[in-house]
Parts: sequence; structure tokens; C-alpha cells
Amino acid sequence: MSNPRAFISFDYDHNKTEKILFAGQSDLSTTPFNIEDWSSKSSLPQSQWEKLIEEKINKCNMVIVLVGKNMASAAGVVKEISFAKENDVPIFGVYVGGANTLSNLPSGLQRNRTIKWEWPAIASAIDQMMKEGKNK
Repeated sequence: MSNPRAFISFDYDHNKTEKILFAGQSDLSTTPFNIEDWSSKSSLPQSQWEKLIEEKINKCNMVIVLVGKNMASAAGVVKEISFAKENDVPIFGVYVGGANTLSNLPSGLQRNRTIKWEWPAIASAIDQMMKEGKNK
């Protein structure tokens, strides 16, 4: 069986560096998984962006939301979470960029499904997502 695929949702304006670091460090996880870099590479009309991103999320086993300090302004992240929910793709969050349990979460992401950036905890969350989610 191939490794599970994860769509990474993040605030491009504030957490692009953390996304790059997270992707680079993902091989530290004891649970093998692939990060699909399916961010939109260009500016698209909203309807085209939505169609493209929903298709990409639907091809993944889970969505990992990188939760930074400025999540209140990340409308795209909220939309990606809604696409995941509509398509029964499990979601969990990882605090990045100094965010913590006191930071705002994007709408639709549960606090009890948002964890510290620690690879054993991330591996455990990935294992959990594979047990409860849409496994393709």
C-alpha cells in the first residue's frame, strides 16, 4: 500500500516558511506519509481556485492545517477545511510560528484536534486519521 497523502493547508501570507520546514521535516515522522504540494501556483478566479483545491483535497487521505498566529485572516484555510469536511476527509491541526492553545483557530478546526509540532504526536494523529477517514 502506498503512503497516505496529506494536503497541507496554511496561511500563505504568514506561514509559508513553516510549511516549507514542515514538509522538509516530514521524513522524521515514524508514520510514513506524503505531503502533496498542491498549493495553487498562480492567482485564479475564486470559482476556479475552489474547484481545483476541492479536487486536490478529495484526492488526499487527510488535511493537515498549519495553525499560525494570524489564522483569523486566512479565508482560504477556512474554505479548505470546509472542502475537507464536505468530502469526508479527516482534518487535524499543528501549531506553528509561535501559535499555541490560546491562538485563534480557523473556523471548522477543532481545538482537541490541534497539536504541538512534535513528530511523535503528528505520527499518532496521522495513524488516527487513517483509521477513521476516507482511505483511498
